[in-house]
Amino acid sequence: MSSIYLSGLGVSRGIATGPAHILAREQPAVSQQSLDKNEIAGEIKRFHKALKQASRQLHDIRKRIAKDTPEDIVVFIDTHLLMMEDPAFNEGVVQHIKSAACNAEWALHQQSERLIQVFEEMDDPYLKTRKDDVLHVVNRILKCLTGIDDTRLDELELKGHIIVADDLSPADTIMYQHQKIAGFITEFGGPLSHTAILARSLGIPAVVGLHHARQLIREGEILIVDGSQGTVVNSPDEASLRHYRKLRRKQEARRRQLGELSGKPAVSHDGVEISLHSNIDRPEDIRIVRKYDHTGIGLYRTEMLYIERNEWPDEATHFKTYKRAVSALKGKPLTIRTMDLGADKEIRDTLDHGPMAHNPAMGLRAIRRCLKQPQAFMPQLLAILRVSALGPVRLLIPMLTSVEEIQQLRGLLYEARAQLRKRRLAFDENLPVGAMIEVPSAALGCEAFARELDFLSIGTNDLIQYTLAIDRVDEEVNYLYNPAHPAVLKLIDMVIQAGARAGIPVSMCGEMASDARYTRLLLGMGLKAFSVQANALLEIKHIILNSHIEKLRKQVAPILALSHSHDIDHAIDALNASQEA
Repeated sequence: MSSIYLSGLGVSRGIATGPAHILAREQPAVSQQSLDKNEIAGEIKRFHKALKQASRQLHDIRKRIAKDTPEDIVVFIDTHLLMMEDPAFNEGVVQHIKSAACNAEWALHQQSERLIQVFEEMDDPYLKTRKDDVLHVVNRILKCLTGIDDTRLDELELKGHIIVADDLSPADTIMYQHQKIAGFITEFGGPLSHTAILARSLGIPAVVGLHHARQLIREGEILIVDGSQGTVVNSPDEASLRHYRKLRRKQEARRRQLGELSGKPAVSHDGVEISLHSNIDRPEDIRIVRKYDHTGIGLYRTEMLYIERNEWPDEATHFKTYKRAVSALKGKPLTIRTMDLGADKEIRDTLDHGPMAHNPAMGLRAIRRCLKQPQAFMPQLLAILRVSALGPVRLLIPMLTSVEEIQQLRGLLYEARAQLRKRRLAFDENLPVGAMIEVPSAALGCEAFARELDFLSIGTNDLIQYTLAIDRVDEEVNYLYNPAHPAVLKLIDMVIQAGARAGIPVSMCGEMASDARYTRLLLGMGLKAFSVQANALLEIKHIILNSHIEKLRKQVAPILALSHSHDIDHAIDALNASQEA
């Protein structure tokens, strides 16, 4: 049989070779059944029994995780346990059993549909994938309700195998890693799913989104999985095996080479020091960052603190959470972005801010919402000010569009400082305050912003979206999402130059900063501060160390004068090729 090449989405780098194990699991069938009134109490009891059984299963898996396993991996199991123990989740199911007089399976299904819909409506790609947590938890409880038992993963001999499945839960992934599988392929999933994140943390080569994989691959068939390119080869011939073995040796050498850069300063070949930090969503993410490099945090997105609790946290909760981040960084800088909640990232909100916006991305979100509801925003400002006394902290404001908003913010900060002085609590009187430049009006008004603020941070994800008038998660138009569009580059250049003239730092924290393809371009444009995803830190640092900034400036200037995106793309490729040669 000749080799067949299949394409999916590579989410965890590395090459694996081994026999396929097709994971064919029985899925619980869910249908609505009506109950008599005298059956409702027993059905609620049955649901609670299944909930306890599912929780026990996860606790058993957690106990079997090796003691030296990093905490950031264990936290995935804890997330599912917390969801099972969340009264808001459980009581919703119980209430539906009571109100609809229906079976527990149907009530659980209805609860999951409601939660999934909430996550589906979010624009943020990471938060959108949180629906997977709901699906995994619900599926485990459903199996306990229906008597399906597929928990005996440890009874299979799977060392060196490639797992082929529809999807894998974090618990599945951890248990398979415990059995020393070589890699895995799933039919569904994306790069930001928890399973993909776990695969990267555990170093398991993985390809996801390979539709119909279980129909195209046979049990025991030899596979090659290329997690970098998203390629799967089944029944490889000897030439293919030799090629991928050579490629694997080359990748392993590259990983060792990059690993040696950890802890070294990011200084260009001609002596220009570049600030290279990372992005996080929770203090626990700092452990993941430390796996790659001991650096600071250039963007702490605080929305998860709100979303996971489904409420406005009080000052004590904010302070306790941020204090953990400062302590974990041990003197490295922390930039805290105030909450960017809105119609796309919503919580249970007792504040009446009107009906759902017709266009959530342009609605009441981020600083607009904070300024409209200052009593809800004040606890976060107070906590950030307080934690600034414990280490190097900066305050970053998202979605600013005008100087008037900056002045309103300063009024709230003045009030917050006065409150803390009255309470005799310490804070940094000179806490640096910066703006996310993520809408065209902010980029066009960056000269005024630079005079008012201590630093600027370019959020390319929204800046590109708003500049090009496209929704980057809409499959109909996301092909138009292009960081190298001439209008986008012009706005980025304006911000970098405005910062240089005002003598304040300008960083970039969007996905463009993490993409090694654009690193030399941005260095040549004068960007001196990057905040990137943890797994991109060493690759970006390697490029910085091997770049001559002054030469890049001369090479990049003609690129910025180009007016066609395809010409810019070709010029960027040529720039990278000339530096790598």
